[in-house]
Amino acid sequence: MINTTPIKVTPVILCGGSGARLWPLSRTGFPKQFLVLSGTTSLFQQAISHLNNLAASDIEINNSLIVTNEEHRFLVLEQLREISIASALLLLEPVARNTAPALTLAAMQAALSDDDPVLVVTPADQTIQDIKAFNLALQNSIRVAASGSIVILGITPDKLETGFGYIKYQGKQGSYGEFDVVKFTEKPELKTAENYLASGNYSWNAGIFVVRASVWLSALGIFRKDILNATTNAFKKRSLDERFIRPDRTLFELVPNDSVDYAVLEKCPGSDWPIKMIELNAGWNDLGAWDAVWQIGKQDINGNVAYGDTLLEDTNNTLVHASHRLVSAVGVNNLAIIETVDAVLVVDKNQSQLIKNIVAKLEDMKREERISHRKVFRPWGWYDTIDVGKRFKVKRIQVNPGASLSLQKHTKRAEHWVVVKGVAEITCGRKIINLHENESTFIPQGEIHRLTNTSHEILEIIEVQSGTYLGEDDIVRFDDDYGRNKNV
Repeated sequence: MINTTPIKVTPVILCGGSGARLWPLSRTGFPKQFLVLSGTTSLFQQAISHLNNLAASDIEINNSLIVTNEEHRFLVLEQLREISIASALLLLEPVARNTAPALTLAAMQAALSDDDPVLVVTPADQTIQDIKAFNLALQNSIRVAASGSIVILGITPDKLETGFGYIKYQGKQGSYGEFDVVKFTEKPELKTAENYLASGNYSWNAGIFVVRASVWLSALGIFRKDILNATTNAFKKRSLDERFIRPDRTLFELVPNDSVDYAVLEKCPGSDWPIKMIELNAGWNDLGAWDAVWQIGKQDINGNVAYGDTLLEDTNNTLVHASHRLVSAVGVNNLAIIETVDAVLVVDKNQSQLIKNIVAKLEDMKREERISHRKVFRPWGWYDTIDVGKRFKVKRIQVNPGASLSLQKHTKRAEHWVVVKGVAEITCGRKIINLHENESTFIPQGEIHRLTNTSHEILEIIEVQSGTYLGEDDIVRFDDDYGRNKNV
């Protein structure tokens, strides 16, 4: 009898990384997967949308699992809200431990169900141009993985590249287009990469793979039992908070740091664990640096790609990304010019990989531009620091409908609030008042206060701080809807 039970599939989005090579748009607090670099949605939104559209007559899609950093949890929720995906669960890593522990957390969560789902695992920071070809490759991968194989997607190389991992495959193509994987090579030298390109049986490793939850956990137990045991200990003592699943911080810090490739995949060829590859020819790009963003962009007759308010004259093969003001380029070639409100980058596109050195210098100098944009997202909305001077700071603050800042006080500053849009409910000491547009109030230094938007419309205020110290850590929280500590 033919089995008509559909294959249960759980999408897993690995939403980590800092995207240092896409600075200054990508920051530690707002990394590249949350940026709109292709189309109208972020790379993360594209990734989860693609995986949620894999259903077929023999494939059933479960709720997605997103593995991300604790710091980015509300940013992920906001981006999910924007694309109306309300059912995904977030596994929050208290510290970064690379992709092998991240996937293991997802596999353990998925294994709590009785159907031992096939996990379709993808990074959150890639772009796909041919969605139909992408869906077909993953659907076929799911069918192969359902029988117990690990399946990895391989990109047919179209140029010489030493920055990617390579997959060697051989043998007769299977009924779903799968090949046997012989070995992996991580970032080969130039001559080796040339030989791989000429041989015709090597593909780039896209970091997208498909495996049953039980198969991953069993293979990990053979190849890296230390990772399995340590992650199991942290997961057993997890805490649940609505859509947030938090492994125990102290125990998770003991988990060894390793990637999926090194921990398991590269050890599978020649072992008892079958590993297959299916080719993915779908306009894949990992957008690892600004030259890749230029490659996928819409080029004019001179090879230029421009975003925002730009004027170009006698300029060729150049990427210009203007975020906040007019950016002009005259008589230049092969550059990437990236403008944000607080930083400007000018780089030869062929040297894009070296941007990480600038980011490292910013870190050494403890510069805020490495960590966050001037506009900072919070679980209740965002704030934009408009101006800063001696003993004063001016912010534009937006509070989402129904959201509230914490009940708090500041020991070294006072605040003046002016409502420019919406209605604000303000707690100041023992008083609660409502302010409408063009109305204002004063929060004295040391006074307990709270800002709330009880309406269904956006609330926007201008805040003027004054005092001897204006740092974000001058805050004492008495009550918070988001489980934050006193200086987050």
